[in-house]
Amino acid sequence: MMKKRSISASKASLVLFLCQMISALDVPLDSKLLEELSQPPTITQQSPKDYIVDPRENIVIQCEAKGKPPPSFSWTRNGTHFDIDKDAQVTMKPNSGTLVINIMNGGKAEAYEGVYQCTARNERGAAISNNIVIRPSRSPLWTKEKLEPNQVREGDSLVLHCRPPVGLPPPIIFWMDNAFQRLPQSERVSQGLNGDLYFSNVQPEDTREDYICYARFNHTQTIQQKQPISVKVFSTKPVTERQPILLTPTGSTSTKVELRGNVLLLECIAAGLPTPVIRWIKEGGELPVNRTFFENFKKTLKIIDVSEADSGNYKCIARNMLGSVHHVISVTVKAAPYWITAPRNLVLSPGEDGTLICRANGNPKPNISWFANGVPIAIAPEDPSRKVDGDTIIFSHVQERSSAVYQCNASNEYGYLLANAFVNVLAEPPRVLTPANKLYQVIADSPALLDCAYFGSPKPEIEWFKGVKGSILRGNEYVFHDNGTLEIPVAQKDSTGTYTCVARNELGKVQNEVRLEVKDPTMIIKQPEYKVIQRYGQVSFECIIKHDSTLLPTVIWLKDNDELPDDERFLVGKDNLTIMNVTDKDDGTYTCIVNTTLDSVSASAVLTVVAAPPTPAIIYARPNPPFDLELTGQLERSVELSWIPGDENNSPIKNFVIEYEDGLHEPGVWHYQTEVPGTQTTVQLKLSPYVNYSFRVIAVNEIGRSQPSEPSEQYLTKSANPDENPSNVQGIGSEPDNLVITWESLKGFQSNGPGLQYKVSWRQKDVDDEWTSVIVANVSKYIVSGTPTFVPYEIKVQALNDLGYAPEPSEVIGHSGEDLPMVAPGNVQVHVINSTLAKVHWDPVPLKTVRGHLQGYKVYYWKVQSLSRRSRRHVEKKILTFRGNKTFGMLPGLEPYSSYKLNVRVVNGKGEGPASPDKVFKTPEGVPSSPSFLKITNPTLDSLTLEWGSPTHPNGVLTSYILKFQPINNTHELGPLVEIRIPANESSLILKNLNYSTRYKFYFNAQTSVGSGSQITEEAVTIMDEAGILRPAVGAGKVQPLYPRIRNVTTAAAETYANISWEYEGPDHANFYVEYGVAGSKEDWKKEIVNGSRSFFVLKGLTPGTAYKVRVGAEGLSGFRSSEDVFETGPAMASRQIDIATQGWFIGLMCAVALLILILLIVCFIRRNKGGKYPVKEKEDAHADPEIQPMKEDDGTFGEYSDAEDHKPLKKGSRTPSDRTVKKEDSDDSLVDYGEGVNGQFNEDGSFIGQYSGKKEKEPAEGNESSEAPSPVNAMNSFV
Repeated sequence: MMKKRSISASKASLVLFLCQMISALDVPLDSKLLEELSQPPTITQQSPKDYIVDPRENIVIQCEAKGKPPPSFSWTRNGTHFDIDKDAQVTMKPNSGTLVINIMNGGKAEAYEGVYQCTARNERGAAISNNIVIRPSRSPLWTKEKLEPNQVREGDSLVLHCRPPVGLPPPIIFWMDNAFQRLPQSERVSQGLNGDLYFSNVQPEDTREDYICYARFNHTQTIQQKQPISVKVFSTKPVTERQPILLTPTGSTSTKVELRGNVLLLECIAAGLPTPVIRWIKEGGELPVNRTFFENFKKTLKIIDVSEADSGNYKCIARNMLGSVHHVISVTVKAAPYWITAPRNLVLSPGEDGTLICRANGNPKPNISWFANGVPIAIAPEDPSRKVDGDTIIFSHVQERSSAVYQCNASNEYGYLLANAFVNVLAEPPRVLTPANKLYQVIADSPALLDCAYFGSPKPEIEWFKGVKGSILRGNEYVFHDNGTLEIPVAQKDSTGTYTCVARNELGKVQNEVRLEVKDPTMIIKQPEYKVIQRYGQVSFECIIKHDSTLLPTVIWLKDNDELPDDERFLVGKDNLTIMNVTDKDDGTYTCIVNTTLDSVSASAVLTVVAAPPTPAIIYARPNPPFDLELTGQLERSVELSWIPGDENNSPIKNFVIEYEDGLHEPGVWHYQTEVPGTQTTVQLKLSPYVNYSFRVIAVNEIGRSQPSEPSEQYLTKSANPDENPSNVQGIGSEPDNLVITWESLKGFQSNGPGLQYKVSWRQKDVDDEWTSVIVANVSKYIVSGTPTFVPYEIKVQALNDLGYAPEPSEVIGHSGEDLPMVAPGNVQVHVINSTLAKVHWDPVPLKTVRGHLQGYKVYYWKVQSLSRRSRRHVEKKILTFRGNKTFGMLPGLEPYSSYKLNVRVVNGKGEGPASPDKVFKTPEGVPSSPSFLKITNPTLDSLTLEWGSPTHPNGVLTSYILKFQPINNTHELGPLVEIRIPANESSLILKNLNYSTRYKFYFNAQTSVGSGSQITEEAVTIMDEAGILRPAVGAGKVQPLYPRIRNVTTAAAETYANISWEYEGPDHANFYVEYGVAGSKEDWKKEIVNGSRSFFVLKGLTPGTAYKVRVGAEGLSGFRSSEDVFETGPAMASRQIDIATQGWFIGLMCAVALLILILLIVCFIRRNKGGKYPVKEKEDAHADPEIQPMKEDDGTFGEYSDAEDHKPLKKGSRTPSDRTVKKEDSDDSLVDYGEGVNGQFNEDGSFIGQYSGKKEKEPAEGNESSEAPSPVNAMNSFV
């Protein structure tokens, strides 16, 4: 009984092409066979069903098909035949059904909209494509609309509608501003799926005029822009918090239908304050894992690859601290048709049966309809072998005329599926596809598989024979597979031989022979064994093998199933592995693997490394020098040197270095000759003639080099002609009428003999001249005089000695001396590119006038004058060099609106030629530099005065100045920006109608016709009300502080010190510091701390006659400091001048004055405590200095002396006015009195000399005060 079974694909030697068949007839993938067999058409490539095309490009509708014979193609358009021959714009690609509609050459895409279908036909049937709907993409413009500004109350919700034009395909929506920057989005502000921009609640920072919706049409690569939308947020205090409401979707429920396999997007956007948080749940179920994503700050629920199981109710919940709101979306998942079983091609033999099955599913369930060769099967030609049963066609006892292509169409309201499947009835005699006499080799006792790939229709029967005249193979020792393969489960040596397979059917018979060889198996007859080895020892593993003599084995060793380490300690032999100097990391499993082309065997053993017993410490040192050097085998050009190595001192010698001495030319100098490995003690040395050699040897190990050995005996080689000529021969003239020939002389041993000389030869190139030669001594230069200027010469230098000449030298090209160029470049043209860059062109000079090596051209250019100032200045010429034979160059760094001149000169190795005539050009206007200064003075309640200087570099004619300013509140936030254009001839401006006690930031720049220049900024504060305080808000009980500022920094400099004073606005009790440094220096600022809250300081130890920079700062005010001031100390005085401050009598006098003042202060304080009035007390009563007012206990504010006026605003006579300046009539402690007035001045040590007060008006009788009366406070300040 013959046994049959299937074999795995891994064992099959021939890949079978199943062609999607439901039949026992297989068509193998044999190219020759496939070329010969007839086959109905098969669509291999087609355009998508919904094909949106670019209306600007040609339309290509793809339709490719294969078949035997090759199919022809035809098209229908909107259900009727499309005659492409009648439309000059439509062509079909050769050997293809692909249509090309020429739109770029006059056609209009709209004229070719429609539904297209391709038919591929040959004698065995017709296949059809899908219905291909052609639609040109559209990117329409936005309709004109008038957009009203959006006035929104802070905290309210807002929706900015995009409403993009309807395009094909729909556009991608995004919001940006005028600067093309995407508008930031967050949980509060986000874009909906419909493109609208939603604000859950608006904030003041949402105010802007450039909310712009953009629609990007990817198909045509165009972007359309909606008109900007303006949003203005107005504040109402307080802002009312609100619970969430849904902006989209509206209502409490909605529905959504999505198709199977698509992406489901559900959206909920809520309004509320604080901003609501969105959460999603599925009622009665869980959101699908790994397919659910949240986007747009969880406002969008995204589920990918949806199926019918995803239908259900989805609830979004919006919540904030005031409440929540929810919306339920009922989702229904429908399905376009999808395949359960698509029809597959049938290849049948005459008389066989078969079926085509077309099963599809969908929601709703699709309708199945059949077509034959593109015609509905109901009206197709009758075929008695065919029967249609719903989604199945049954074929019985088919004949060749039954070949056709069938189409199955499954459709519902959401789409359709179309599949082509052919029925190909073939009558073919048997063919064997396995190559004849194919050789199979196997190892004994393993299976052998002999292939007999075949084809025929009807399916042939296969029989196997062994030998030429053998009988048919039968029995349990063989297995016969359906694909024709013969399997011998256990091949033996006697299975070797020739096997014949015979294939026959009713149309014929064919046979094929193959050969089988059975080989002996590979074996490891001595395997590696387990080893235990001490550290630093040596171990060897054996792996001796036996194999078939006709197979070539390869042996691989592995350590722990990985490659052996790349280490020279591992030595792999023919049948062993040796490890030298074993270390702990060598511990592991070692495997020997033997491979042949047919089998593989392996064996393993474990190596265990143990610690070695303790050994005495080894002393390592450099080797001892070699000795007993001997020369043998002396020849003219070689000699053999041998030696005996010295002791290696526990470190093996790695190599020997051989050096030589030339006692004839360089006695006492040793040169490197060669080196040899440490295992070698003889070497053959190459020698040069006419050298008196001595040799020595140096040994090298890991520690270092030994001392040199004693020199060998001397060996003088015989003289000979020179072997080589001088190198680096050059010919370069040093003067216009000479040629200097130079070369590198030969070394002493290169002379090969006595009497070394050189033969120098030259002749002019490209002139029929004879060589001129001269023999010179052992030098390296020769000068040829009387040569023409800069002409090429052929040069050669040959060595010779008393025995003869060296080989003929090679020739080099040199040039005689250069001279200055004769001609200037002509036709110089200048093309001004912009206000700072110009391009200059010139004609090259003739090379013969260069009279040397052309190195390039130099462009000299300089500024003549500025066209805006008409003022000349010192001319500073600039030079640009352009290498080589360049005829143009760029001139960067020009000043705008200026007049320039330039000329061009040619340059060679000698120098520059004459200059071209000066060429004048002018640069156009540019943008100006920033104004030279901006000062803000005369602050009042509602105005400021601005003064400025014109730009240092106007770079053109100034057309105007642009002033922008905006207020700054107490939290440093900027208010609305106001812009003013000022005529160019103005230098000051009074800004009116400003807010009182408000800091403003100013931005100021100049303009030319080209544009705006860089701006400078400044800040200033309008003053408080006339009483010097802020108007308190209703119900407020304390005065609001001003933003801190230090201004009006002034200096009074002497020879080695300077008095610094300033004005301060801000919180009381500020701690000041002064920073200073040399003006223009990059050194760090020096810092001095001011004692107390004074508004002056004395800088000491300054260098006379030096310019300093100074600025004042306040500690603890975020690094707040003033602008810089610059002053210069006075020149140094003659050394004979006496410093009065260092004289003893002056110091004594000052001490006496200080003691008297101290006594006077004590008396004043005692009388004051007793209630007596002094003039100073009267002034304090009259002016109510806020710095000495008592602090009220209830709110910590400063009050008056009188308890009855605790809740009144400060009096008009307050010491500090709203502009933070000190008025003379208001205080006797003003800086004017301290030294800036007529009668006050600074002394060297910072004290104030002069009267305490410059006030001389008469006071009421009770408080009369003499102008000569000294102030205790002033007296104290002078010694602080």
